[in-house]
Amino acid sequence: MRTIVAVSVVLVVLSFALSVLSANVTYDHRAVVIDGKRRVLISGSIHYPRSTPEMWPDLIQKSKDGGLDVIETYVFWNLHEPVQNQYDFEGRKDLVKFVKLVGEAGMYVHLRIGPYVCAEWNYGGFPIWLHFIPGIELRTDNEPFKKEMQKFTAKIVDMMKQEKLYASQGGPIILSQIENEYGNVNSAYGAAVKPYIKWPASMATSLDTGVPWVMCQQSDAPDPVGKILQFQSIAVPLTSLMLTFLNIDTSRGTLQINTCNGFYCDQFTPNSDKKPKMWTENWTGWFLSFGGAVPYRPVEDLAFSVARFFQRGGTFQNYYMYHGGTNFDRSSGGPFIATSYDYDAPIDEYGIVRQRKWGHLKDLHKAIKLCEEALIATDPTSTSLGPNLEAHVYKTGSGACAAFLSNVGTTSDATVNFNGNSYQLPAWSVSILPDCKNVVLNTAKVNSQVMTANYRIQSVDDSVAVQAVQSTWSWINEPVGISNSNAIVKPGLLEQISTTADHSDYLWYSTSIGVQGKAGSPVLHVNSLGHGLHAFINGKLAGSAFGNSGNAKVALEKPITLLPGKNTIDLLSLTVGLQNYGAFYDKTGAGITGPVKLKGTKNGTDIDLSSNSWTYQIGLKGEDLGLSDGSSSQWVSNSALPKNQPLTWYKCAAITTFDAPAGSDPTALDMTGLGKGEAWVNGQSIGRYWPTNIAPQSGCSDSCNFRGPFSSSKCLKNCGKPSQKLYHVPRAWTKPSGNTLVLFEEIGGDPTLISFGTREQGSLCSHVSESHPPPVDMWDSYAKTGIKSGPVLQLECPLPDQTISSINFASFGTPRGACGTYSHGRCSSPRALAIVQKACIGSKSCRIGLSAEKFGDPCKGVAKSLAVEATCA
Repeated sequence: MRTIVAVSVVLVVLSFALSVLSANVTYDHRAVVIDGKRRVLISGSIHYPRSTPEMWPDLIQKSKDGGLDVIETYVFWNLHEPVQNQYDFEGRKDLVKFVKLVGEAGMYVHLRIGPYVCAEWNYGGFPIWLHFIPGIELRTDNEPFKKEMQKFTAKIVDMMKQEKLYASQGGPIILSQIENEYGNVNSAYGAAVKPYIKWPASMATSLDTGVPWVMCQQSDAPDPVGKILQFQSIAVPLTSLMLTFLNIDTSRGTLQINTCNGFYCDQFTPNSDKKPKMWTENWTGWFLSFGGAVPYRPVEDLAFSVARFFQRGGTFQNYYMYHGGTNFDRSSGGPFIATSYDYDAPIDEYGIVRQRKWGHLKDLHKAIKLCEEALIATDPTSTSLGPNLEAHVYKTGSGACAAFLSNVGTTSDATVNFNGNSYQLPAWSVSILPDCKNVVLNTAKVNSQVMTANYRIQSVDDSVAVQAVQSTWSWINEPVGISNSNAIVKPGLLEQISTTADHSDYLWYSTSIGVQGKAGSPVLHVNSLGHGLHAFINGKLAGSAFGNSGNAKVALEKPITLLPGKNTIDLLSLTVGLQNYGAFYDKTGAGITGPVKLKGTKNGTDIDLSSNSWTYQIGLKGEDLGLSDGSSSQWVSNSALPKNQPLTWYKCAAITTFDAPAGSDPTALDMTGLGKGEAWVNGQSIGRYWPTNIAPQSGCSDSCNFRGPFSSSKCLKNCGKPSQKLYHVPRAWTKPSGNTLVLFEEIGGDPTLISFGTREQGSLCSHVSESHPPPVDMWDSYAKTGIKSGPVLQLECPLPDQTISSINFASFGTPRGACGTYSHGRCSSPRALAIVQKACIGSKSCRIGLSAEKFGDPCKGVAKSLAVEATCA
């Protein structure tokens, strides 16, 4: 009897300890289950190295304010293990700090270890040293690869365990991912696919995280066998009897949940009826390529995709990206992925909420959470309401009821009857009814404000007029051809990545040819795998060629002039981020593979130089000298500044420093006037720049119809302009004064034309029609009182210390235009401006109900709306 009592006491104490110190994360066919409760979870991707530690708390808080429960991030192998067995987790690489900050904000983490990440990241996140391991083949049933992948995965898991960051230890990590989108490419790997895909599943679950693992885009994600448990500081052995007594699920972390990635995942079905319907990547926009126009995704379509997913049984959805950030250093992949990774995300590259997108999604999240009780309790029942019209209802035995009404047609609005009531459904929209009666939100009707953005431009040295900036620069010329003593000589043409190990974007190929008598003007022909090429003859630039995001390969043909005697041919091959996606992408290669020929020599024959003896130099002399930090004594400033010349290093200023713009607004360098290269501020690389790479003239439009399936090329802007001209300079990298800016200009430009831009808020606008439902956050009041309000226009200044200082425009009637260009339509209430001024000026926020009783009725029988533009100060 005493033994039974003692065991009972131990079990009670243990049960209490477990409940306090850990969270039990499991799942079933409906949802992720945390501590025995199914959860509707809304997540967003933020990649810690694409911002700075100083930005992380604000990004996390804005995500939470936007209605997110979970932050999802990749773990970047090549960032943390740039040299085999040498690890780096400092600064922007401080993964532990990032995870802890998310937990301190009261949010969960989905840790996508991969360790292949894709992510438009250099080499897909794999460290380049893998390339040189004998016998290795990446992402297949290959022992050398599996050994290194397991070692790194175990390293990350062990770090998280040591810091007690898994939910099973009381931390915020509720999910982990192994592998990434392998299902998109696995058919190319043949018979090795099946044994390989089982291996990471088994390997990952053997690491005992105590939380579920997922595999995205993997329809055959396996269900390995094993019991995984991890608790915090428990010294008492746990027998199977004790686990059963405590009702602890011993399957935690043992199954692989397959998940969906894409613009739409409402049709996705898990590969088991025991797994929930999860969406790991809902693409909020698309990435930007140098040479391409800027993609964007209308918020109405994004909201439609989210609502459809929850309408059809989803309970976990993640935005990729919620904050995209910046590809600092040489981290962008592709190739040709731009330095900006803004992704048209709800929080922009600089950390500012993007309205209307952020606000409308916030309202959407509130509407979905109002349905949570019904969503997690049952599967939906569906009913056709007509062609392209559907109703999905979640109804519980306790009386909770939520409904989603959708019109998936792309052209025609519709009126439907549901539960004895009539509802108007715009094309390509979903209406959400938390009580199966009243519409709290329709995805096509945006009731959130808009904030325009302005850039205040100043010269790099604010104390000097723009036309006099030339005097503030110093420079160093990068030598053409071989300048280092560590050059290597080899017969034939070497592949670039295998030669440089990606220590630099650049590789020099140099050879010579002797000419007797008159040389003529042959054509130099060079074939390259890419991504760019500059040809120099006897130290002078003869021609350049670049690939693009659609075809990285380069073919250069240029007439050249050879002199009698010895002639030097120097070819500078360059990369713009290594391949990051596709089957066997690691074997794509780069650099000059030949042939290299002289066509049309004086005797009419072609000369093939491919098998010549070539001298190779990895990288630039300026890189070896460490010019990027500006500290070298070799800078020249006592003669005319060279402009529009290739291979030139520049430093600002004459006293080696410049002042950053005052205030705390995000800053960027406007690189207009430069050609292509890389920039450093106080020794920190802000990434590659290429403002001369212009987007196509056609393909863009001032507006984009959100109705109908979205694709990455559907909605484009910025045609005929530089793909990117503004480059983010994090405030944490600057000082009020005494900053050093260094540029390496590859193709030639004028550094005196660049300037600092400060991102500042512009006008605050909102436009709401009589057909809009009331704000979502008024639902609780309605639920308690039964009194339902009409549509309401809301304005709120974005910063804590701001108030609305002026109303620049107000019209109730048929206003036209967009924020910043509003104008009165054919009818407009004369009372509107005074009403809005009285309600809003001097307040941080204001709400104005739309009614003819308040504003008068300037045009009876006509649908009316209220448009307001305000200024915050």
